[in-house]
Amino acid sequence: MYEAAKLLYNNVSNFGRLASTLVHLGEYQAAVDGARKANSTRTWKEVCFACVDGKEFRLAQMCGLHIVVHADELEELINYYQDRGYFEELITMLEAALGLERAHMGMFTELAILYSKFKPQKMREHLELFWSRVNIPKVLRAAEQAHLWGELVFLYDKYEEYDNAIITMMNHPADAWKESQFKDIVTKVANVELYYKAVQFYLEFKPLLLNDLLIVLSPRLDHTRAVNFFSKDAMQYASESKDTELAEELLAWFLKEDKKECFAACLFTCYDLLRPDVVLETAWRHNIMDFSMPYFIQVMREYLTKVDKLEASESLRKQEEQATESQPIVYGKKGHMFKTGSQ
Repeated sequence: MYEAAKLLYNNVSNFGRLASTLVHLGEYQAAVDGARKANSTRTWKEVCFACVDGKEFRLAQMCGLHIVVHADELEELINYYQDRGYFEELITMLEAALGLERAHMGMFTELAILYSKFKPQKMREHLELFWSRVNIPKVLRAAEQAHLWGELVFLYDKYEEYDNAIITMMNHPADAWKESQFKDIVTKVANVELYYKAVQFYLEFKPLLLNDLLIVLSPRLDHTRAVNFFSKDAMQYASESKDTELAEELLAWFLKEDKKECFAACLFTCYDLLRPDVVLETAWRHNIMDFSMPYFIQVMREYLTKVDKLEASESLRKQEEQATESQPIVYGKKGHMFKTGSQ
């Protein structure tokens, strides 16, 4: 008997019960007015949910703005919208709520999470404006689940997790790498191994910008290790080039720079390209036979193996010739000559 209840509740000014009655009558605007007079969270929720069910989203938003300011009520409101698939309306309501005087961290956080799921193109702008007002660990998880790598780096930077920011940029360069941001963050990492991984990353991904990175990292790098790092990379490049002249020039450069260990390592990295006589002369002229001896032992073993195979092959050939020559000659019916065993 909603009509009767409406008259009675209105008469005694019980606006909370009046609002509840009005939603049953489908009088949503009047129900919102009653909720405003009652001004209780329970009534606002009841009318809001009824308006959502009735797809009166404008009125539902008016009610919702009185609910979202209570942090402990926010989750239930969000779930009510989400469970029914009204994501667009929920986002619109939270966007409107950000300007409220009583706006709190939960609102900014939940809107960021909703953006990550349903409007990823709006998440970056939201974070740039309100990153200090969101629960960063919670939003980090949402960004990672949504594969929003650029936003993830932005949050790692603000949360001072610089190592994770650099790792993310290197793992997802197409989406997350920005030159100025990378150079700025890499100087703040705690794990020094990331310096060398960053150098390798630039060698593979942005080789023309490597010098700019090295200028930034130079005060922090172990220069001896860095040189060895590049020496190793140079050796690998020379080996893959299949260019004998290039490999021998690299050997000469190592000697010029007095990097005997690199010279020795290059002998094996570029083993198939180098000419033993050139290596022998170079080692003798620079008095570094000790560094070259493992290489020459390998060359000698290889040559001896080849000679042994040639001798075995030659011996087998001679045996076959002797066997052929020792076969008796026979004559066919018409006087043709054959050796035994021939067709």
